[in-house]
Amino acid sequence: MVKSSKLVATKNGRVLLVRRRRDKLWMFPGGRRHVGESERKCLRREIKEELPKLKLGPLKLWQEIKRKDRRSGRKMSDAIFLTKTAIGRLKIGDKKEIDKAAWCKLRRLKLTPTSRYIRDKLFPK
Repeated sequence: MVKSSKLVATKNGRVLLVRRRRDKLWMFPGGRRHVGESERKCLRREIKEELPKLKLGPLKLWQEIKRKDRRSGRKMSDAIFLTKTAIGRLKIGDKKEIDKAAWCKLRRLKLTPTSRYIRDKLFPK
């Protein structure tokens, strides 16, 4: 089983991203799994914690990533889910971890290694 889950939501040519407070890197929303929690339940819980006003439609598993990032050396262990429906205000719930949420274009943003991998696979240049 993977350690965390991430969400890829698109709207009007943009993707939903959140920015980590500690290093100002942008990432796809999500987080670590609790013991006994499925990847899908993990993602729904994390979204509720991070962006409590956001309502998600059906989630589709795109890929499970278990590899090492070539650039950073960081191990990735993530379940990546896609949704076509994400509506509601981007109100931050976990202000200790996240300082910003926005619908963004993916280029020219400083992304986490996992988010770079997702961008390069799902949204190649």
